Amino acid sequence: MAKRLSENLTSLYLGAAQRLKPKTARRKIVAYVESYDDVFFWRTVLDDFEDDSRYFEIMLPSRSTLGKGKKLVLTNKLGPQLGNYMIACVDADYDYLLQGATPTSRLINRNPFVFHTYAYAIENYQCYAETLHRVCVMATLNDRQIVDFESFMREYSQLIWPLFVWSVWVYRRNHYREFTLTEFGNHVSFSDINVYHPEQTLELVRRRVNRKIAWLQRHFPQAKKDYEMLKTELLGLGVTPETTYLYIQGHTLFDNVISPLLDPVCILLRKEREREIRNLAEHDTQRQNELSCYQHSQNSVEDMLRKNVGFKDAPPYKLLERDIRRLLDRMDAGAMQNTCPTS
Repeated sequence: MAKRLSENLTSLYLGAAQRLKPKTARRKIVAYVESYDDVFFWRTVLDDFEDDSRYFEIMLPSRSTLGKGKKLVLTNKLGPQLGNYMIACVDADYDYLLQGATPTSRLINRNPFVFHTYAYAIENYQCYAETLHRVCVMATLNDRQIVDFESFMREYSQLIWPLFVWSVWVYRRNHYREFTLTEFGNHVSFSDINVYHPEQTLELVRRRVNRKIAWLQRHFPQAKKDYEMLKTELLGLGVTPETTYLYIQGHTLFDNVISPLLDPVCILLRKEREREIRNLAEHDTQRQNELSCYQHSQNSVEDMLRKNVGFKDAPPYKLLERDIRRLLDRMDAGAMQNTCPTS
């Protein structure tokens, strides 16, 4: 028997409470997320599904502690309590790609009340290649394109794709201690880039990736057949060589790929804008005022990435939208059945 009121706060309880309200009242659906950083992302997602009949309240998994994370959301407290009026929203990590190989993977892939990002984490969406130029504009207020980010990320993804398949393979076969996510991240990261010759950075990553692939092929000769089957399966799950970056560890992508790529571009764009102000100013006072105004209008690249909401065209995001729509359609159908008169 539950000893705490919070233990009785289940989806069934919330659904019963909704039925006590007038039929025209909006239904509340509680959405539990992993941490503070997730609140804004999931608010952006769920906004599109609110209407005159329903709304979402996004909450952390516990109001009595500072505990955070997927484990707390799914297993420790909330797992058995989820339902139509109480859902969990989490990062997919590798659990989507593991396809039931672990208990957590089975839970997020099979529980209709658990919604996951499909991409590794929210950071991957924030770094969606098609939005990176816009992020630079937001940070610098300069619209000149120095690097073709979409082409760069497409080529980057294609060259890390074979090593990414190996990374998923070792996790599925419980060999992850011999090739950890941290090690994978080290092989696909870079710290700086020549914005006029980004191909040089890609070549450095390519050499590291190829060396590690050769080591893995020697270390796991038995994986040859499984590797090809896994590659086909990942393609079926929506992971493609061109979009691999969306499925690697989110912090690695944010801190060790996208930030080193965007930072030098934004430095150049800011210097260009400041040089333009200096050249066009008619006197010192105007120059100082304009420079001060421009500098106060700038934003950090990291902050603009965190606020980036232009990811809704990303292929994995379409799968997330589909899952949410399915649940809401089932709820609407159930509500209609409950209100239909019997003959």
